[in-house]
Amino acid sequence: MKKPKRKRILIILLSIIVLGFLLPQKIIIPVKGASGFDWNKDSFWYYPWGESVTHKGIDIFAERGTPVVSATSGIVIYAGSLGRGGKIVVVLGSKWRLHYYAHLDTIDCNKLSFRRKGTKLGTVGNTGNAENTPAHLHYSIITTFPYPWRADNSPQGWKKMFFLDPDPFLKQ
Repeated sequence: MKKPKRKRILIILLSIIVLGFLLPQKIIIPVKGASGFDWNKDSFWYYPWGESVTHKGIDIFAERGTPVVSATSGIVIYAGSLGRGGKIVVVLGSKWRLHYYAHLDTIDCNKLSFRRKGTKLGTVGNTGNAENTPAHLHYSIITTFPYPWRADNSPQGWKKMFFLDPDPFLKQ
């Protein structure tokens, strides 16, 4: 019984290494049918932003129930509920970047499953601190290795070295 568990852990570790170093970072818009007109490009790192102080991603607006797909291939490292984010999914993708999907209405994937780019993770909703807003997906890209030169003097500006603006990646 121990050998299959070891094999699964080895496969996961090798996948993480491959994702981190070999796969290119080409991402797609994570809401089916959405375009650049469905989010405000200036909302990344917007201040003030309620309890969160600074908005660390973009909100892609769509009808409740619209499929949310993985923006990149990767491993689901978390699928569940988390405070302000409500129902969330976190995918570890290439370049060791975490792709954070929040305010989901449904979650349609399992923790530690591999997802190809474009495969369904859940559906657009307004859970968490978005319960009084129109349905949308909050999408963030979080770096596991900080970029210190990105920090600034804004509130929570030191955190900016761990976040990337999704807008330019989605418009490639």
